[in-house]
Amino acid sequence: MRVLVLGGGYAGVTLARKLERRLGDDHELLVVDDDGRHLLQHELHRVVRRPALADDIEMDVEPMLDGASVRIGRVDAVTPADRTVTLEDGDELRYDACAVAVGAAPSMAVEGVRDHGVPLKRIDDARRIHDRASELLETGSASATEHANVVVAGAGLSGVQVAGELAALSEETAGTSGAAGATTPIDVAVLEQQSSVAPEFEAPFRGAIRAALDDRGVDVRTSATVERVTAETVELDDGESIPHHLLVWTGGITGQDALDGDRPIVDARLRLGERTFGLGDAVRAIDRDGEPVPATAQAAVRAADTVATNVERVLEEDDGTFEPRLERFAFDPPGWVVSVGDGAVAQVGPTVVTGKAAVALKTSVGVGYLSSVGALRDAVDLVNEELGLGIGTN
Repeated sequence: MRVLVLGGGYAGVTLARKLERRLGDDHELLVVDDDGRHLLQHELHRVVRRPALADDIEMDVEPMLDGASVRIGRVDAVTPADRTVTLEDGDELRYDACAVAVGAAPSMAVEGVRDHGVPLKRIDDARRIHDRASELLETGSASATEHANVVVAGAGLSGVQVAGELAALSEETAGTSGAAGATTPIDVAVLEQQSSVAPEFEAPFRGAIRAALDDRGVDVRTSATVERVTAETVELDDGESIPHHLLVWTGGITGQDALDGDRPIVDARLRLGERTFGLGDAVRAIDRDGEPVPATAQAAVRAADTVATNVERVLEEDDGTFEPRLERFAFDPPGWVVSVGDGAVAQVGPTVVTGKAAVALKTSVGVGYLSSVGALRDAVDLVNEELGLGIGTN
């Protein structure tokens, strides 16, 4: 029997490794990914300040797997009724079970955003942001009267983290500008449509994140809805015009072409069809308690266990005599953690933690994930980078 896992991100790699252990040798397990590279999306913001870190947060998918094969190709369509997947090159793959974990794309539907904004989805995006911010810092040194304005649209966890990195980059550049203070720092502003930063999370966590941004000089504007963007300004729906020299767009996500540009809603069984499942950012999941599942790496990794169980069960009932009893996903996260420059904010249960303890928690999350997918060397490298340790990995 052939089992397809579409996508080599958090959800796809975690699921494939679970299925490798659960399925017998009579099953063919194939992972399909557009470039065969696994990106630690929760660390991508760090490349905005330190581009050299790109090599530490992206790795090949194939060495992370033991028995699964990897096919490089972009998924063009998934047809659950026919149990087929069509690739961009025209090849058609039939399957006995399939998990769609192709992730999501940045939502850039607001007028002008596609032409004048930069998303933060891939390594190249982070490098573009770094290059432009560095250019602004250099050209700013020629003017002692005007700061360059960088606007981050969206104050979810991604927007908060990139704003923190940009503020830290500005501070570092200002600190090395020389006695004359020739370099002018950039001004960083964050715009959020909702009434608070990190609006999907609980009030204590939101408040600590807001305080961390304020401490770093980030101008936070909530209840700010972007109506359109030009090459020079961000226009809000209340008529305010905010000048920008760089716009980073983290204002939401949308579906991939594989699912007709949609993020379909799935219930707690995470099922898109009789033998087709969806997980991670590719879908909008409702968990066992009727709560929407956030589009986060943590949710994607945890959903993989439910999908692995359900794939096993539909394959066991291959004769179609009985409807398999599928497991229902319950998302009960132990906590959350977000970087803000060199600091971090974490929530563990009802307790909010900041400072070095939060940084250590964030590092442990990344190390735990890398260890779980077999990337032990990368886990050690991450500890070195995050905590500044001098531990060799040879």
